[in-house]
Amino acid sequence: MESLKRMLYTWIERKFLAGCSNYNSLATRKSCRSKKLARAMFTQHAIPHARGRIFYGLLAPLRFARKFGFPLVVKPNVGGFSRGSHFPIRSYGQLLKAAILVKVWWPSSVVEQYLEGKNYRILVAKDQVISVIQRYPPFVVGDGVSTIEELIDRENLIRERLHLHPVIHPIARNGRTQRFLQKKGKHLSSVPEQGETVLLHNRIALAAGGVVDTVDQKTIHPDNLQLFLKIPDLFDANVLGVDAIFQDGIETSYRSQKAIFLEVNSRPYLKMHDYPRYGTKDHIQEYLQKFAVLDIVGKDIF
Repeated sequence: MESLKRMLYTWIERKFLAGCSNYNSLATRKSCRSKKLARAMFTQHAIPHARGRIFYGLLAPLRFARKFGFPLVVKPNVGGFSRGSHFPIRSYGQLLKAAILVKVWWPSSVVEQYLEGKNYRILVAKDQVISVIQRYPPFVVGDGVSTIEELIDRENLIRERLHLHPVIHPIARNGRTQRFLQKKGKHLSSVPEQGETVLLHNRIALAAGGVVDTVDQKTIHPDNLQLFLKIPDLFDANVLGVDAIFQDGIETSYRSQKAIFLEVNSRPYLKMHDYPRYGTKDHIQEYLQKFAVLDIVGKDIF
């Protein structure tokens, strides 16, 4: 049975976890894997988080929407890289569609409140905030002359020159991008005004061309840094990737704004910290070397 588990885990790792770290025990990974369990831990220790619930059928998310309103997010109870996630959901029609499609990824799903704000990934160890990045959906900034298509080509060329591929993907000019622009009343041939920011996707995911910006830790409010350092101990983790949204930004204390912690990643994808589109890269390897030599319990078992 153990050999079968290892074979299965090897396949899962190759298929879904390439480039992800493996510095936590099996027990820690299990405690982080479920978004329901993570939310329960957040509740117990007064970590700000969104209201949410697990659902299997289609009535529960509709009841949740009636009680708490929109916008919402629907995602698999187990997963990562925003796979199977749908947001922001602003209507019952969108919610019903998302509740059906999410089942492709996992039988149990999560519906929870969605906060529109600034999205961060915090890479944190028990005694050190290692790196913080802000993540954006793909975008271009108008110059009053160039079309959106030309601006995309220019941005992709910059990414190529910075050697960000294949971690930071090129921005696609495919049907999905065109449909997203159409919802905003724009097309690839549209010419944005000088300084106008044009979003090209609703997801921050790297595969969709998302953007990574390294945050200078000197700008982070001390209250937030203290809160980040609290989280690894809750899960007995060596290192975690913590996803959070701050309405006004990480420079302001979480106590004086809306902020929610979304989930904890026990096998965080580290490469995106090494390939920022903006900001100065954090040299994270010097912090992680000490974990590489640890004897991790259950390392090869999913």
